[in-house]
Amino acid sequence: MELLFAQVAVGAFADAVEWYGRLFGRAADVVVNDHEVMWRVADTGWLYVIEDDSRAGNGLVTISVSDLDEVVTDLEARGISSGRIETIGDAGRKAIVTDPDGNSIALIQIAAT
Repeated sequence: MELLFAQVAVGAFADAVEWYGRLFGRAADVVVNDHEVMWRVADTGWLYVIEDDSRAGNGLVTISVSDLDEVVTDLEARGISSGRIETIGDAGRKAIVTDPDGNSIALIQIAAT
């Protein structure tokens, strides 16, 4: 495998584009059409947001970050709250943010081995 595209379906497209813009700290990298946009989140990983009322709010995407505390602080400054940071056994820590449609974006920091 060479490339990952993860999709998040939303109902309120304009609200979602604004929210994900705050999540990533920038406008979408690619505007596919009036109902689909994409952000490059890693060298070979993309998250795309698509308007699809029938599947909106059921997504779960996990993104690994190098410094979870820093990311959570940055998101708070952009108006996105994650709630508490959880320790996940010896694996690491995670925080979850939820978009306006109810999709969950888990942010994880993997423990050093």
